[in-house]
Amino acid sequence: MKLTLYYKLLIFHVILAIGVFTFRPLALGYFLFIIFFFSYKIFNSPKKHKAYYVLLACAYVVGIEVFLRMNDGTFFYEASKYLIIFYILLGMFSNSFSNKSLIFIIYILLLIPGIFVAVSEMGFETNIRKAIAFNLSGPVCLGVSALFCYKRNITFNQIKAILLAFFFPLVTMSVYLVLYTPDLQDVVVGTESNFATSGGFGPNQVATVLGIGIFVIAVRFFMSKEAFIHRFLDLIFLSLLGFRALVTFSRGGVITAIIMILGFLSLYYLKVNLKARFRIKFSLLVFFIALIFIWLVSSVQTSGFLEKRYANQDAAGRQKEDITTGRTDLIAFEFGEFLDNPFLGIGVGKVKEERLNETGVTAASHNEMTRIIAEHGLFGVFAFLILLITPLIYRLKNRNNIFLFSFYLFWLLTINHSAMRIAAPAFIYALCLLNITYKTPGANKIKRSETHVS
Repeated sequence: MKLTLYYKLLIFHVILAIGVFTFRPLALGYFLFIIFFFSYKIFNSPKKHKAYYVLLACAYVVGIEVFLRMNDGTFFYEASKYLIIFYILLGMFSNSFSNKSLIFIIYILLLIPGIFVAVSEMGFETNIRKAIAFNLSGPVCLGVSALFCYKRNITFNQIKAILLAFFFPLVTMSVYLVLYTPDLQDVVVGTESNFATSGGFGPNQVATVLGIGIFVIAVRFFMSKEAFIHRFLDLIFLSLLGFRALVTFSRGGVITAIIMILGFLSLYYLKVNLKARFRIKFSLLVFFIALIFIWLVSSVQTSGFLEKRYANQDAAGRQKEDITTGRTDLIAFEFGEFLDNPFLGIGVGKVKEERLNETGVTAASHNEMTRIIAEHGLFGVFAFLILLITPLIYRLKNRNNIFLFSFYLFWLLTINHSAMRIAAPAFIYALCLLNITYKTPGANKIKRSETHVS
């Protein structure tokens, strides 16, 4: 088998995982390398390719963000979001953005009043700068990314490369997790989200980004016309990422990945010819068998606790009353704050402080929808409606992006169980606004032809 660039990059990222596990400070060094490498590529790329390199750089940062966080590989917690904003601003200097994307400038402006409310209302014990930066870095990252991506043309080959830019760092994370907890039976003793199987980091965030990797490798598997050995290797990586996502015991990322795959297949199946549809059906059978295998192995390795987790049971097999693991209480609290302060909200970052004052419990929001309306009031409602409706209106006029529903659903589902703690939902939302062009001359759609990922 020819060692193509794809496999060379896979080998490199496996070695990277071993290197960081052996010498943790290497993570910070690699972050510096990422900054300078992609900045150089963006600066020195021709104008017609600059947007592509911007998106490639941002996708890679999204893929590696959680891995770097778990290894103290950035200078500060939100560094990856700021780096994405920096790359996109670099792209805007030469590529600008569509006048039709001004709706996202309005979205960003709607977030500003909440800052003034926060400054005037926050207690002295709150670090106002950190509270605002933590809660607004994600929404601003989304706004800037959407501004750049809206109706921007990109080729199908380029979007395939961007998807792989997500994937390679997640291979690094998966290998690192294997090295971190090679024997799961020693650390899985219940049905709660497991930090030990998540590299000592937040299981929710780890499972979320691994779900992106599962989606990417699934897309590659279903669209590929390569030899059996290549597709078999894809299934191996699917098994690795799927297994490590499952054993985090965080369900949100896994379920979101499955819904993303279904969203992609529903569009792809309708756009290809009969021969390709037959191949999809066969691939779906193989894929389903692989999923069963991954589940069975995961179940055995977790001594059956995994089934109880997804059945919403505790370690003793008793049914839990709240399937949302306390998230409904947080949502109810935030919605109550909105009802009490409907116009301007309570201010950016104020939800956490108010919850501490009223309940004595420190808990960050898990739901971006209720957080934004609680902290921004009606301005937040309008801001969220812009995000919710714009891609759907765009879809009515432009059906070229076969990943639109997958990206859109990832954003919507992720902000409902993990808010915007990581950059992934912000940037991936923007990708659903791209206009993908295909090889067919004079056409901007797949004319029931077979398109593949190589």
